[in-house]
Amino acid sequence: MPVLADTHGLVADDIITLPQAREIEARARQLMVNAGINTVLCAGIIAATLGLIAFLADPLTVALCGIFLLGGGLFILHRSPDIYRMFGNAAALIGSGMLIGGGFVELTTNYESIAGVASLLLGLPILFVAGRALLRGGLTARFVAGSIFLMGGALHLAGVGILAEDNALGGFLKSLSFLYAALFIGLSGWITDNRAVTALAIAPFAQMLDTSTSYFHAAYVFYSPESTLSILQMTALIVACGLMLKTAGERTRRHLRITAVMGFVVANLCALVGSLWGDQVGSHIWGPKAEGWTAYKDWDAYDAAVDAFNATAFTISADVYSVLWAIALIGMIFFAAHKNQRGLFNTGVTFLAIHGYTQAFETFGDEPLAYAIGGFAAIPLAWGMWRLNQRFLTTK
Repeated sequence: MPVLADTHGLVADDIITLPQAREIEARARQLMVNAGINTVLCAGIIAATLGLIAFLADPLTVALCGIFLLGGGLFILHRSPDIYRMFGNAAALIGSGMLIGGGFVELTTNYESIAGVASLLLGLPILFVAGRALLRGGLTARFVAGSIFLMGGALHLAGVGILAEDNALGGFLKSLSFLYAALFIGLSGWITDNRAVTALAIAPFAQMLDTSTSYFHAAYVFYSPESTLSILQMTALIVACGLMLKTAGERTRRHLRITAVMGFVVANLCALVGSLWGDQVGSHIWGPKAEGWTAYKDWDAYDAAVDAFNATAFTISADVYSVLWAIALIGMIFFAAHKNQRGLFNTGVTFLAIHGYTQAFETFGDEPLAYAIGGFAAIPLAWGMWRLNQRFLTTK
């Protein structure tokens, strides 16, 4: 498991030797370099694929070019020295992407009536063939097989999305489709052992309760209409990941950790919304806002129904949210530090800074005494965390 360690301090304390420290630093550096190379390579492949599909804009031409690049890439992978394998990978993936992506564009452009079903079904054989090559080997490089597997998965999920939109799914069925997408993406990330893919599963999982994003001119917006329920949803996800970490193998543990971190990120974003606006729990699920104003004869009737619901709903004020969020962040930071969970620790510290910055201007900008009280309260809190950690260490 990758950990954060002070190699200079370990050498000074005679725990490891200087050559061992240099080897640890070199391997850590190589991991970062590999991540950077793969990021640039994948971005280039995606950009080239989409650019060629848009530029050629003809199904037959796109297909022929895709076949040519795919065949050329496979030839390089099987016949050329290792030094040229990156070019083979890139050519094979651009070719595959042109065939799959071009086919999807053709379906959605000229065959809209069957685009959803066709995409859903065509993705399955691609998943089967690429998945078999990925798990058993033999056809092509693992990187290529895994990438084509993900392309087939994207085509399949695109079909699911088109069918959901065409049939105007709502309520439970809509949430179920998002859950299916989340599980599918998470499993795909585990199969390909790609944590970046696994992390994407949090998006449809959050959308089960309509937590999502939007953008307009000069602004990118996160919104969570049910912040409390979404936080509980993400908390359940984090707890489930923590329980599975105890018995899972290292490969699965890597994916569970990134899933927990992403759940923690979304939970904190939801808490940020709650700390600014409070929350009337259930207002967008079983309240009038779930039906929308069109279910009422006019705006006045809708507003009256909303006011009636809010009068009896379980409400958490923005001030209460702010305090509870701060307590939860401090507890998570201490827990993550004690368990050596760097992802959760860094996320917790980041959102604690965001929380402090937000509340300084939103809530306590003209209340200097609040800063003094908070500062004095932090000192015994830090002392208590230190003493608790000492007790943990002595009981091990």
